[in-house]
Amino acid sequence: MLNIKLKKFTDLSLEDLYDILQLRSEVFVVEQDCVYQDIDRKDQKALHVLGYEADNLVAYTRIFKPGDYFERASIGRVVVRKNARQHRYGYDIMTASITAVETYYNETEIKISAQAYLKRFYNSLGFSEAGEGYLEDGIPHFAMFKN
Repeated sequence: MLNIKLKKFTDLSLEDLYDILQLRSEVFVVEQDCVYQDIDRKDQKALHVLGYEADNLVAYTRIFKPGDYFERASIGRVVVRKNARQHRYGYDIMTASITAVETYYNETEIKISAQAYLKRFYNSLGFSEAGEGYLEDGIPHFAMFKN
């Protein structure tokens, strides 16, 4: 079972921040072989959704209120450690993130920038693609919305 914690940037410990950056780097930079600027000065505005298996961070997202990233509320940096994906933690962390957007921001409309190969996963969570696909950091993406 995934243990979910929500924290503002100012409530993250140094250990939390290190674990988040390590997980994001492990998946987005190393596993996906994508060189990009992960540290983008947006973490300070985000609400961080951390998913723990025992004491290990294995899943993560960051969420934003409308206007802080996109015009609508948004969820980004969705990541699950490779050796934990068989537990379907992606669904757990996204469901917690959607609930957090509704609870903390009183919003039901959510935008994400989804990697194209995960389109079916996001469709199953109620997101629909809009417009043409595009490249973001060399990886095919779609804008997707949940209303």
